[in-house]
Formats: sequence, structure tokens, C-alpha cells
Amino acid sequence: MSGRLITLEGGEGAGKSTAVETMRSWLQARGREVVVTREPGGTVAAERIREVLLDPATGELEPMAELLLMFAARVENLGHVIRPALAAGKDVICDRFTDASLAYQGGGRGLGRKPVEALASLVHPDLQPDLTLLLDIDVAAGLARVGKRAGQADRFEQAQRDFLERVRSAYLDQASRAPERFVVIDAERGLAEVQADIERALAERLT
Repeated sequence: MSGRLITLEGGEGAGKSTAVETMRSWLQARGREVVVTREPGGTVAAERIREVLLDPATGELEPMAELLLMFAARVENLGHVIRPALAAGKDVICDRFTDASLAYQGGGRGLGRKPVEALASLVHPDLQPDLTLLLDIDVAAGLARVGKRAGQADRFEQAQRDFLERVRSAYLDQASRAPERFVVIDAERGLAEVQADIERALAERLT
């Protein structure tokens, strides 16, 4: 059986970390080997790029520079983690993928879809997620969750609310463009309800 790429998307405070574990457990219970990775990140080099992108000390970046760094990390993750796992028949859960670049750099930073799609056509023209779960949450509610976490908020979590509103809008636009791939999940509800929706989406779309 071939491996499947399952991506998880959502804005700040959407609860992706908990969702990843729900997805991993559901797949493993059905006998699947699962590899979990994240973007930016997944390899030593890509994690170093992640540090630059998320560190508030980095300050403002040119939007195109930010996008190129995201794709530099993506190339590493694809080459060393995602493609080898898929080729070995393993399912890959990736916490954010190119849809995040469309949302954050395309929508949030105002670059639009074209540069993101152009880079995607160079980096992974033959690979799209088999399923994308979008955890949708009101920006204010998401930021309230972030504010309750220990430690300093990262560079994106500290962004202005209007930026995060554009990110959310871009995500929902992408879901409307590709309903055959996306499942939108209301992440503002209780944990049990969200987990049930995630498991239902996996059962309906992957079996």
C-alpha cells in the first residue's frame, strides 16, 4: 500500500499539536506506519531555518525573503523526510505545508498566489496532499489561547490581528477552491468534539 500525505493547517492557537496526536493514533490503530513532521522544520537544517523565521528577534523580513526561507526548509523536509517515507509506504502527517505559505505569505503578507504556486511547481510539482484538515478558529479566540501558553509568543503569534485575519481568509479561500482535498473543522469547540470530527474526516476520506 502506498503512503499518503496528510497535512494539517490552521492559524495561531488552533490546536494543531493535539490534532496531530489524534491523527497519528487513528492511523496507527489501523495498522499504518506513520511519520510526523512539521513545517518549517523536519530536518536539522530546516529546523535552523525555523528558528530564524519564528524568532521575534529576527524582526521584519521582506515578504519574498520569508517565502523563500519557507520553501528552502520545505525542500529539505521533502527530500529527507516526506518523500522517503511515502516511497516506503508510510503515511506522513505534516503540520503545515504549502497551503500555509499560500495563507501566511500569499494572503497575510500580500504576495498573492502566483509566487507561491510558482515555487510549488518547482519544488513539488508531482506531489499534493491526499487530505488536508483545516482547523478553523476565530482570530481573537486563537490569540486568547496563545496568550495562556508559557513562554514568549513567536514572531507569527506576535503579528498584528489584521495580518492574522488575512491568513484565516486565505485558508478558507483555499478550502473552497479544493473541497475534494480539504476538510474544514471548527476548532473553537471542545476537544472531544474536535477529535471526533478529525476521526470522522479520516474515516470518510482515507478509507
